[in-house]
Amino acid sequence: MASESVRDDESGVAPDVVQLAKVVAKLRAENERLEHLASTAAVLERAKGVLMARSGCSAPAAYQELTRRASSGGRTLMEECWRALGGMGRDHAVTEAAGDVPEEDPARGHGSVFDSARYVRRTVPGPRGPETTGAAVLRELGEGLAGVTDAQELAGRLLDHLAGPPAEADAVMLFVRNADGTLELGGHAGVGATLAAQWRHVPPVAGIAALDVIRSGEAIWLEDLEQDGGRHHLPADAPHRWPTRAWLPVVTDGTTTAALGVLRTVDAPFGPDVRGLLEEAAGLCAGSLRACGAPPRQSADRTARLVQPVLDALPGAAVLLTPMRSATGEVEDFRIDAAAPRSVDVAGRRGHQLVGLRVLECYPTLAGTPAWQGYLDTLRTGRPYACAPCPYEEVAPGVRRISTFSVRATRLGDALVVTWTCHDGARRQRELLGDVQRLGNLGWADWNLVTDTITWSQQVYAILDRDPARGPMTLEELPRHLLPEDLPAFGRAIRGLLGAGTPVDHPFRITTRSGVRHLRVVAEAVLDAQDEPVEVHGFVQDITAQRLAELALMETQQAVLAQRTVLQAERTVAARLQQALLPLPGQSLNLADLRVDVAYLPSHDDLNVGGDWYSALELPDGSVLFAIGDVAGHGIGAVAAMAQLRFTAKGMVFTGSELTDALRRLNALLLHAPEGNHTTATMVLGRYDPTARRLAWAQAGHLPPLLVRRGTAEFLTPPGGVLLGAVAEPSYGRAECRLEPGDHLLLYTDGLVERPRELLDEGLARLAGAARSELGGPGPGSLDALLARLLPKEQRDDVCLLDMHLPRRPAAPPPPV
Repeated sequence: MASESVRDDESGVAPDVVQLAKVVAKLRAENERLEHLASTAAVLERAKGVLMARSGCSAPAAYQELTRRASSGGRTLMEECWRALGGMGRDHAVTEAAGDVPEEDPARGHGSVFDSARYVRRTVPGPRGPETTGAAVLRELGEGLAGVTDAQELAGRLLDHLAGPPAEADAVMLFVRNADGTLELGGHAGVGATLAAQWRHVPPVAGIAALDVIRSGEAIWLEDLEQDGGRHHLPADAPHRWPTRAWLPVVTDGTTTAALGVLRTVDAPFGPDVRGLLEEAAGLCAGSLRACGAPPRQSADRTARLVQPVLDALPGAAVLLTPMRSATGEVEDFRIDAAAPRSVDVAGRRGHQLVGLRVLECYPTLAGTPAWQGYLDTLRTGRPYACAPCPYEEVAPGVRRISTFSVRATRLGDALVVTWTCHDGARRQRELLGDVQRLGNLGWADWNLVTDTITWSQQVYAILDRDPARGPMTLEELPRHLLPEDLPAFGRAIRGLLGAGTPVDHPFRITTRSGVRHLRVVAEAVLDAQDEPVEVHGFVQDITAQRLAELALMETQQAVLAQRTVLQAERTVAARLQQALLPLPGQSLNLADLRVDVAYLPSHDDLNVGGDWYSALELPDGSVLFAIGDVAGHGIGAVAAMAQLRFTAKGMVFTGSELTDALRRLNALLLHAPEGNHTTATMVLGRYDPTARRLAWAQAGHLPPLLVRRGTAEFLTPPGGVLLGAVAEPSYGRAECRLEPGDHLLLYTDGLVERPRELLDEGLARLAGAARSELGGPGPGSLDALLARLLPKEQRDDVCLLDMHLPRRPAAPPPPV
């Protein structure tokens, strides 16, 4: 129900009605408080009575005992009362005196918890032996039925006390006769929700044992399924679930008003003592039913049962009202006996939640209004009542709310069918439209060309940063706020809209007090019979945030393109420099008695050039110098460092420096590079003596060479050495290896073996396996085949590979230089 707060002078309700509403609200709150106090006192008195009956103490002693238990157990007095009523602390006086701890009875699946949520516990008897007498059961049952408040609770208490010997009951059903002769299932326990729903309403037809009991006043004992099934309808979801059943009359004030059904899984006749026990139990039910009163009003009222399905199908709000009269016959209130799903009261209760409540409980300020008087007139005369939309005011604590309704009432027998319509929907639609405009940062605008009247929504003023007191901006004033460069295109769009009626969807910019804003206007013209525009409808949207994001993205894209151009140029320069400094031979090199094959493959990254390099040349004394390295990083800086290392290493070894001395000097060279050019590098430096066929080598943090010999592949054990440019005083070791005819010695960079998310050992093992397959045979082998096996499709790093092969027969002399 939509409503809004109003001031006293705007409510439109008579002051006496407003005061009455306030009084009703106050009395309602006080009544709820008194009801809570009354229920609390009732629970306390019942708990005291139970304790007095069990221990024989006086009322003050029972109260003191309850207080003591609550204090010792850390509970409130009400919690202790419910424990006493629910059997949770049974016979405390006895057990505590004996030093025993009381135990709770295990819950049975057919009725350990009340179906009604109003009750927390039931009084459940303790375990019985087979020698339990009917008198003891009746005594406990009499105590257990004290204070029941409805038929459902009554059925649960009955099952709790009749479940054990000697009755051995498994389920209980309590049918109550309505005024029209039908039966209503007032209470049940142990039968299950599905079966209870099927037998909730029983028509007055023949063959119903409960109905026959009420009509005859005589008990019916069903002890033979085959024989009894032909005479009576047996309420069960399985034919043989309860082989024996008893139906007993419940007599109230000399009239049989109900039937008690006791259902057993025991396949044996009811003995005389059991029959007597059940008849006495039915007699005890009579008093409890009298205390419970009549069955539920909405179930007993046939009119309500017929009207409720109709109201369930209605799309609007509607209720069935039954008058509640005083002793003099005057209507004091109306009871809601049926309600449509869309019916709602001021407390937010809907549909079936309203059934059973009073009108003045749901709408306290309705009394004394014209609608209330219309209800009474319709009930008296039978003429339908209808009222024009009128305000209805509800007073809640601290808040007064008003809504507008139109009401209709029609008499149905001695009841009223009332329908109403809330007219606050239009206001709600306006609120939703305002939310859409605010969230979308747009506002609508109308322009009547005939009267030259412009209308803006509130959001347009916020978008244009204009004071609403100044009114909408005229077409002559708008150009003064546009940026000059946007004015020609905007003018053409407006002329097309006003001249030919061409729709407009155009971006433009305006200046406001908070700066430049990017806006979008979408508009269309309404044409008359001569196709002339007479009205313009459209909206204006603030797209500043979107446009600024687009401009930022465009600037980023341009910066990326510029950076890519620079990197591409650097790549071209670096590649040409690399090709000039590191020429790759077109065929195998013959150095001393070795055949040397070289392979260099750049990465698939078009913008980066790596620092991988190699060197192989014959020295004046007939020995051969071998070197391979990898400079950290990419680009021109890496290529420059590579050239520096390559030529310096060749020069130092060429002039007679030892391998380890050369590595130390190269380390100092990188370590003392100018600021901004510092880098690190790995390297293997070797010198081969063809006379002794021995290779001496040293390394600086590089991967070990791989020796392929007679079908095997093993990595050489590297001497000590850290990468170049890392520490000021490094230590480098020296190792030797003798080559035999047919051997292959591979020097390589890390791009050949490293893979993302893979251990280095896995890459080295893959290299050894491929080299064994491709180079371990009797032939010279092929580096191309080896690389095809090792390199992935997406090569992320440069690869340099050097193969030194000692043929089985002497190699041809090197060509003259």
